[in-house]
Amino acid sequence: MAGAAILIIDDEPGIRRTLASILEDEGYKVQTAEDAVLGLEILNRETIDLVFLDVLLPKLGGMEALEQIRKDWPTVEVVIISGHANIDMAVRAVKLGAFDFLEKPLSLDKVLTICRNALTVQKLRKENQNLKKIAGLTKDEIIGTSKEIANIRALIKQAAASDARILITGENGTGKELAARAIHSGSARADRVFIEVNCAAIPDSLIESELFGHEKGAFTDAVSTRKGRFELAHGGTLFLDEIGDMSLSAQAKVLRVIQEQKIERLGGEKTIDTDVRIVAATNKDLEKECEAGRFRQDLFFRLNVIPIRLPPLRERTEDIPLLIHHFLKEMGSEKTEFNTDALDFLTSYPWPGNVRELRNLAERITVMYNGDKIDGKGLKDLFLKNPVFAAENRGGASAQPAKVNVQTEAVLPSGLMELNYNDAKESFEKYYLEFQLSRNSGIITRTAEAIGIYPSNLHAKVRKYQIASAGQAGGHGEKD
Repeated sequence: MAGAAILIIDDEPGIRRTLASILEDEGYKVQTAEDAVLGLEILNRETIDLVFLDVLLPKLGGMEALEQIRKDWPTVEVVIISGHANIDMAVRAVKLGAFDFLEKPLSLDKVLTICRNALTVQKLRKENQNLKKIAGLTKDEIIGTSKEIANIRALIKQAAASDARILITGENGTGKELAARAIHSGSARADRVFIEVNCAAIPDSLIESELFGHEKGAFTDAVSTRKGRFELAHGGTLFLDEIGDMSLSAQAKVLRVIQEQKIERLGGEKTIDTDVRIVAATNKDLEKECEAGRFRQDLFFRLNVIPIRLPPLRERTEDIPLLIHHFLKEMGSEKTEFNTDALDFLTSYPWPGNVRELRNLAERITVMYNGDKIDGKGLKDLFLKNPVFAAENRGGASAQPAKVNVQTEAVLPSGLMELNYNDAKESFEKYYLEFQLSRNSGIITRTAEAIGIYPSNLHAKVRKYQIASAGQAGGHGEKD
């Protein structure tokens, strides 16, 4: 497939030059990036068919980048390359969606063979996606047969065809991102980029740089010019998740972009045209936030052209059996038979974590449930078997048994109430992160997404608290 676009992400200049030269001689269009962050930016703005991705990279690990690529660019094939290869790493890479695994030093013949094979599969994957689109099928289908979900699907189908701004509201874990992706998939922009910004996870000091980009020298750490999310989303959809947490200063600038459809990078004087479809989401009541002066009313009216409210799982309990079976099938589990007691338990439990919590239970069933037929007692046991971390006796506090609340799956560290404020805050943060990492199989990227922070921030906190559970699970992707 001469003319195919290939991206090489490797921090070794010699590898980038050699691999690029080999591939360009075969007629491929090659771009290179020295780290995964730059590589993802190239994927955002360019059409890429195949990525050669190193494992050990600065800023963002190769395995984490692989997960991001498979999520946001499902038709792009990825070949992992590493000088520290082992069987476990290769198996994990393939499980995460890599096409193949190459060891350094690279073999010319093997590189070209894998490249041709990967591009053949990529072409078939694209054709399959186009056929599904023609047939009206999408991976972003919202699952459920309840009246509430049927109404939401109909509303999304109707709204997606326009470029109208949409505000999605609902509790955490109800599927707001899935709804946003369904809107994008059903729109005329479906073949363009879908850019997500988690407004709650970005510090106030960085949110404007993330959204609008910056010029070199705009501030102390601005060592190079960088495009913002609005610019990267040009022609596609920009999903502003948890917009209720955005600072008032950033809100004012977003309002201006909506009105003028133009941006200026921080430190820049050039006006840049933007063509983006904005979909926003929040778990807050923005009308109350407006009354409290924490959210601009004029921006609320601009965003709330088409409101979509996603109901919590407790309001559509008839969808629970279908959802749990879907998740188990997705995970390759054969444990799909539930007795009456088990279904009664599932539909009576309040699901404070909503669909996200239900999916976590399905994963727990796949890994930990003994037996083929699932009963109510077994399910209750799984809830009680959530990891309860050994309590540390800080500040001389007497040891007390950890308290477990099955309703929220929260684990309170022993002696927490005996500590001063700062120690208590750090103690709770450590236990909270240990719990969340455990429920997400120790995978940094998945955990960060579930709790709403950047993976890099979570990496820093894991190191700060010397949390071993992430590394033991083998899913953090930092030093694989």
